[in-house]
This record gives sequence, C-alpha cells and structure tokens, in this order.
Amino acid sequence: MLTLVAGGAGTIVAPSSAVAQTASSIVVEGNRRVDAETIRSYFQTQPGQRLDAAKIDEGLKALYATGLFSDVRISNRGGRIVVTVVENEVINRVAFEGNKKLKDEVLAGEVQSKPRGPFSKATVQADTQRIIELYRRAGRYDVRVEPKTIDRGEGRIDLVYEINEGDKVGVSKIVFVGNKVFSDWKLRDQLTTTESNWLSWIKNTDIYDVDKINADQELLRRFYLKNGYADFRIVSVSADLDRSTGGFVLTYTLDEGQQYKFGKIDLVSNIRDVDPSEIRAALRTYEGQVYNAELVEKSVENATIEISKRGYAFAQVRPRGDRNFETRTISIIYAVEEGARVYIERIEIRGNTRTRDWVIRREFDLGEGDAYNRVLVDRAERRLRNLGYFKTVKISNEPGSAPDRIVLVVDVEDQPTGEFSVSGGYSTTDGFIGEVAVSEKNFLGRGQYVRLAGKLGENVEGADFSFTEPYFLDYRVAAGFDLYYQANSSTSYSPYDTDLAGGTLRLALPLTDELTLGLRYSLYRKEISVTEETLANQDVSWAILQVNNDPAITSAVGYTLTYNMLDNNIDPTSGYLLEFKQDFAGLGGDVNFMRSTFDARWYYPIVGDFVLMLRGQAGNVTSWGGEDLRILDNFYKGPDLVRGFEPNGIGPRDLASGGNGESPDALGGTLYWGTTAEIQFPLSFMPKEIGLKAAVFADAGSLWDYQGATTFPDIAGWDDNLVNCDNIKGSTTKGYNNVCVADSDSIRSSVGVSLIWQSPFGPLRFDYAWALSKEDYDQTQAFRFSGGTKF
Repeated sequence: MLTLVAGGAGTIVAPSSAVAQTASSIVVEGNRRVDAETIRSYFQTQPGQRLDAAKIDEGLKALYATGLFSDVRISNRGGRIVVTVVENEVINRVAFEGNKKLKDEVLAGEVQSKPRGPFSKATVQADTQRIIELYRRAGRYDVRVEPKTIDRGEGRIDLVYEINEGDKVGVSKIVFVGNKVFSDWKLRDQLTTTESNWLSWIKNTDIYDVDKINADQELLRRFYLKNGYADFRIVSVSADLDRSTGGFVLTYTLDEGQQYKFGKIDLVSNIRDVDPSEIRAALRTYEGQVYNAELVEKSVENATIEISKRGYAFAQVRPRGDRNFETRTISIIYAVEEGARVYIERIEIRGNTRTRDWVIRREFDLGEGDAYNRVLVDRAERRLRNLGYFKTVKISNEPGSAPDRIVLVVDVEDQPTGEFSVSGGYSTTDGFIGEVAVSEKNFLGRGQYVRLAGKLGENVEGADFSFTEPYFLDYRVAAGFDLYYQANSSTSYSPYDTDLAGGTLRLALPLTDELTLGLRYSLYRKEISVTEETLANQDVSWAILQVNNDPAITSAVGYTLTYNMLDNNIDPTSGYLLEFKQDFAGLGGDVNFMRSTFDARWYYPIVGDFVLMLRGQAGNVTSWGGEDLRILDNFYKGPDLVRGFEPNGIGPRDLASGGNGESPDALGGTLYWGTTAEIQFPLSFMPKEIGLKAAVFADAGSLWDYQGATTFPDIAGWDDNLVNCDNIKGSTTKGYNNVCVADSDSIRSSVGVSLIWQSPFGPLRFDYAWALSKEDYDQTQAFRFSGGTKF
C-alpha cells in the first residue's frame, strides 16, 4: 500500500507504515554530472536502515535547495525507491546586451547567476528584478530586461540579458509649500537631489531615488533645527510623474513653526564628585542665542569629554529641553549622570580593502578595554566620514563575551582618493596658465596627502611638491613640507624677472575644534633680474637696481593662529574667520625682518539668500638687527586690497623711474590696511548646481611708509641719476636723490560688481570696479578675471 505526499515541487511516493523500505533499495536515475552516491547522501540514511516518509521529504527539499536540479521525482517501483532527477543546465557564460549607461562589470556584480553555475529560472527572475532596480536607482524607470538562453549542447547554455535602458526619468521640478522664512532656492541648496536642466548630461544628482529623498528630509530637518525652528516638520513629500516633461515633480509640504532662542542654560550633576561649574565652560550654547540643535550636540560632546578627562569614563550628559511657547525660548538643562558600566571588548573593522586598520582606529578617542561612550563613538564616525576616504561609514554594536562587554563593528567601503588634473586658466597678472597636477589624499592607504604639480604660462612657470602626515608621531598634529620653484617674467606691473626656489616645514596643532595653531620654518632663495631692454633704457628705479642679480636667502620661522567659526569653509553664509600671522626672518640667511598680518572675515545672512560679507585686513613689516629692509620684503598691494587697481598698483612709487613717468616703479610699503563690504546673492534664474553668484562691493584701504634708502652709489655704465625731487610733483623726497618717492597714507577706495562661479572645475571670479579715490601715481585697472578649470 502506497501513500502520496506533496513535497517541494515534485511528487513523493512514500511507503506507508505497512510497507517499510530499507535504504539499500534507493535507485537514482537521470543523473549525468552529479554522482548517484551524492544524491543518496541527501536522504541521511545508512545501508540497512528503514526509509520513512519524513526522510524522503527532507531529502527531496535538500536536493532542490542545491539548485542543481530542475525536477526531482520519487516513486516506488517493484519494491524499490527510485529517485528520478532532471539536472539543471550549466551556464556557460552570462552576457548583457543593449546596456550603455551601466557597464557589464556593474551588472555582473549584481546578478546571482554565474558562469559554470547551475541555471535556475527562479534565480534568473530574481536577477532580472535586480537589474531593473539598479537602473531605477540610476533614474531609468522605463527599463525593460528580457533574459534569453542559447543552447550550446551537452547541457550547457549561454544566458543573455537583453536590456532596453529607456530614457532617464529625472526630477524635473522641486516645489516647496508652506515655507515663508527660507526661499525655495535656499531650501533646494540643502538637498542632495537637484532639478534636471541642461547640465544633466554631466551629473547624476537629478535622478529620482527614494533613498536620497528620505536622506534629504533629514537634511531639511537639521537645517531648520540649526536655525532655531524647533517645531519644524515635513507634513508630506509627494512625487508625481509629469508626462509633459518626462520627469518627477517633488513637492515638499512644510510646517516651519516659530523660531526659538535659547532660554536659561544650566548644567547639573548627579555624580557627587563632578562639579558642574568646572564643566560649564565646555558648553557652546548661551542664553539669548538662536536655538541650534547642532550646538546642543556639540555641547554634549564637549562636556562628555571634559568629564571623562576627570576620570569618569561612564558618565553621560543628557540634554533636557523646556519649551516656552509664549516667549519662544527653549531652556536647556544638561544633566550629568552615571551611565551603564559597559566596556569595549574589541573594535572590529570590516570592508577596508586599501586603508590600513590603524588609520581608522586613530580617529577614535577610545580603544579596546576602555569604557563605552556613545558620544565619542559618534564623534569617531563623523571624523571617518569627513576624511573622504570612504563611500560609506557605519559603526554598530554587537554583544561581547559578557553582558558588560560590547564589540564595535566599523563597516567602511573604500573609494578612489587620487586625482589627476589638467588645469587651464587666465589671470590679469600671469596671463594664460596651464597646470598638471597629481594628488593622493590617502597615499598607500596610510592617510597621507601627496601632491606634485607643474605649471606653465605666458609669464610664469614652476613646480611644487607637498607632503602631509595628518598624525605626526601618533598625535593629532598635521606635519608636512613643501618644495617649490617659480619663475615670473617681467610684465607691465613689474620691470624684472623673478626666480623663487625654496621649501617649508610646517606643523598644524588643533588647540580646540575652532582654534588652530600653525608653525612653520621657511628657507627660500629669491632673485630678480632686470631685463636688458629696461637696463638699456635706464628707466628702472635705482632702488630696484641695488638688488638686481643679487640673490638673497631668507631663513624664517613663523606661526599662524586661525579661529574658524564659518558654517561652510567653501561657500560660507554665516560665521566668521580670524587669522593672525607672524614671520621672523634672520635665523641665518641674508635678511632680517618681522612681518605681521591680520585678516578677519564675517558673513551674515541679511534677507533671503543675500549674504553680507565684511572683511578687514592689516599688516606691518619691519627690519631688526640694525639692517635695512630690502625692497623685495615690502608689501605690494593692488586688487587683493582694493579692487579697481592694478597688481602692485597701490602704494609708494619712484616717480623718477618709468621712462616718461607714466608708469613709475612700485617700491612697496611697510604698512597697510583694507576693508571690504560685499553683498553676495545667487542668480535665481540659473540652475543652483551651476554655482553662479553675483556680488556688489565697496573696498577701501591704503599701503604706505617706504623705509628704504633714496640715494645710492653710482652704478657702472649708468649716467649720474641724481635728480631734483623738488621739481617732481607728488614726490615726498626732497632735494637731489636717485629715488623720488611718492608715499601717502591717503584712502584708496572703489565700488564694483562681481560674478562668482564656484564651478566643479575650479573657482572663477570676474570683478569690475570703479576707483573712487586714489593718488595721481596709483595705477588703476577696472576689470579683473582670475581662476582656472580642470578638464
């Protein structure tokens, strides 16, 4: 008597309890490549054992799970159990046809059907869906994929996926509803998804991707929380396909709520030996400030670190907010509590095929065996992302060997970090310029930065090499060196050729997250050569002749203090940057001087997308040790101080030089100051990702106080060049001299307009300025263009 039992995709004919069969009676039929003994082994029996229905059912399912068979049938034939199999065909090769946008290598890595593997219809169907999903993530929703097979005989086939990629379906428009405080332009600037436009052929940010849109919602939320809108919420996000444009229209419906400020800020400690007054200095939030969720996070991080330094490794800082709807304030209480005593058993790093483990581990402020602290782990994750070495970074926890032990798992994916660039550009100073550069910011996976570049232009040629070790001697100190050579030809702005060659050793020490101290030592050789034509005409300043073909070696140490509170270092819209530099020359070498400069910039969003930038700068250079200051060590200023003037166009000049006196030689000055007020605004009628902005500006400043000599020994081959400076209008030098200096601390000023392009190929800037006040001997230049592109 036989009982039929349904199992898997085949039919089991199993013996009932009245008819028992032994394992030795299993017969295999239909197999060509798979050995019969291998098939029998799936029934988990030994010779002489009885074979019941349960074992037959398990064996059948196990055979199907191998993927080697398209059909398995089990029957009772003359008192024997017969297993009849139909083997799957073997895939000879997997090919793709019709794909142009995605390479074969990308598609092959996505499908599960592999050469020399078994052919499975279920696997092929799943692979087809994977390919479709891959194209949809690339914005191609009309893709069609049809798998086909070609019989090659002897049970072998070629598997071919025929692909019709269709047209890219992008995001034709991004619409915001409910926003009153921030413009559509400003909000679009926060998103990674962009609108399709005439630049779509070189970008992929305009594709419709659900994952990106979800990430964009978080970016919007963080933007509003950063600007004080604690009640902000995204009511809905809809995506509608616009048949007329062939793209999706994304509509974000927003509820901005009201802007809040910080109310009372307090820190309390529930740990007896932790004094709150000693920790409050680490907080970044202050009463009266516009509420900023990022500053709250930073305060928690700083306070946690300060407490851990005092030996409380398990302490946690938890912020509690009390919202007052009437006064629109949020009071924050930072509570210090004793956290769970959990230790890090080990840090396990996965996915880094190129970057060394220790490069990743050094970004952690804690190690194996230390107390677990979520704030410090989050900080390490941010640092790893900011390195730019990885496509993805994710840190997760896994249980350790004991309840109080955890394993930190760091999953990363390396990405290319090298760059080869060919740049071309033009500037009003150097003319047309070409540059070739090779750089690598993760050299040999060791996290080091290396760059080699060479440039050639109408008036300039040179090369430079840079190397930076970001963790010098295993400390968070960046150390490096630069080697450089540059030769500049004479131009209408300077009557001599210049050769400069040297190097710099440097250290950068982050004192805090905002304050950085940079130390350096520079050694360089500088030489100028007056052209033969200029010498023949005897129309160059005698002050310049004294250093002609007289190379000088400068040996100098210096430092830079930088305080950076900008919201974005590349395209700032709020915050400020302060920078103070000093260099001391005279530790050997041929010159002695002390040079000090100060530069401050402040950005403030005034209304909508309009940003006000205020800048102030000043400098002083003076000799020491009883030696005169060389003319080459003076400051030379022009459009970098006040736009509307030539390079070297502002400051002291020798009115006795320059032939007919129309273009007297610049002598440089020892003191300068400058101020700038500029309003920047985007060109809203242009696509955001083009990066075009316009600006209107006003500059004012001055360069003065030439300290050099005015009479010099005679030069062989030159006529006696003593002139009566009293007869030269504008000269501040009196009597008979070689040099008639025009020097004034009067204010030079200008107004103008600018076009700024923060392009993906490099920064470009066009300035057109009108000089409002100047001295007669100053040299003006209305238009200025500088920048370069990579191609």
